[in-house]
Amino acid sequence: MTDTAEFLIIGGGLEGLAIAWSLAERGATEVLVLERATLCSGMTGKSSGVVRCHYGAPSLAAMSWWSVPFFENAAEILGDDLGFRQCGYAVGVGADNLDPLLANVAMQQALGIEVELLGHDEMATLWPGLRVDDFAGFAYEPRGGRGEAYLTGMAFGAAARRRGVRIRQQSPVLELISKGDNVIGVRLADGTEVHAANVVLAAGPWTPGLAATAGVEVDVKAQRAQLLLIDQGEPLPPVPVLSDLVSLQYLCREPNGELLAGNSDHAVPEYIDPDDFVNRADDSTVEKVVGRLERRLPDMPDPRITGSYVGAYDVTPDYNPIIGPAPVPGLFLATGFSGHGFKISPAVGRLVADLLLDGRTDLPNVEAADFRYTRFAEGRPLISPHPYLGAGEMR
Repeated sequence: MTDTAEFLIIGGGLEGLAIAWSLAERGATEVLVLERATLCSGMTGKSSGVVRCHYGAPSLAAMSWWSVPFFENAAEILGDDLGFRQCGYAVGVGADNLDPLLANVAMQQALGIEVELLGHDEMATLWPGLRVDDFAGFAYEPRGGRGEAYLTGMAFGAAARRRGVRIRQQSPVLELISKGDNVIGVRLADGTEVHAANVVLAAGPWTPGLAATAGVEVDVKAQRAQLLLIDQGEPLPPVPVLSDLVSLQYLCREPNGELLAGNSDHAVPEYIDPDDFVNRADDSTVEKVVGRLERRLPDMPDPRITGSYVGAYDVTPDYNPIIGPAPVPGLFLATGFSGHGFKISPAVGRLVADLLLDGRTDLPNVEAADFRYTRFAEGRPLISPHPYLGAGEMR
């Protein structure tokens, strides 16, 4: 059996569904999404859901900023609640990273991003009980916060269906089909073929294996991300998300008042098989997180770990996504989001739709070429002009 589509999207996670909705919203009528299991059942559900614009690469910061009003107005745009809580976002740095902080904030403000510098007393007021004396400075985004990646992906999917997008679940793609040098479609595990003028590969850490069937090497690895949930002994009051670049961790308040602790130290990444990994934090990570929290939140009344889980970042060599044509005609890549995917997902959908339909984008302050596939071979990775010592490329 053979089916056809104008735009075929491989991957029914958050990014694939955002792309599908954006194409339909721009008027595309023949859009098909293929998901190997169920929608958002891959790494989408493991996202911490942080909304922030604090990036050193201007295009990435601009994509995040463009996405903020989308999260704020999602009920009107998508007709559904994305679980967005505008609690604010703060980043704190030590003395060795104060100059990069000031430079990055100045760049972000030049892009129109609402961000300000805070003093120690202001930060201590925003987060009671937080130790702040070893920070040299803070930046604060009042319009940042937390969302729910699974809810967001499903909302994109439902809205896309209402606009005529076809979505097939339990439809694993076995390989890409080529004719000459052109990718013309896919073959599913059940033998079914789908032919398309444009194949969009948005399969997260599973992208390299599928791209290889068309002779395309995609330098994306699945990097292990371990997260812990902590009950402090009493519910944490509403506080901003904190990116602690002194302790190299990030802290988020969960809706039930628990604390989510994630890692910001990527000096020694651990790579995993996204289909075969242990879904809990290891003992060494637990010990490290406990030590960091004892230092950062010394007055927790009766802390205990209530759970942990593991996800995988689909990381590129520069920790920034690949968004653009592959080196073979007919194939488009949207992969390697490296932990940034949730907060920029509305802009990703728009950018991909623009490039597929127009070959250019009018997203403000976004240079589409920054995300090109060829930048690694060219020796021109997308990196911040003002990186943070110790924090890798995640900022």
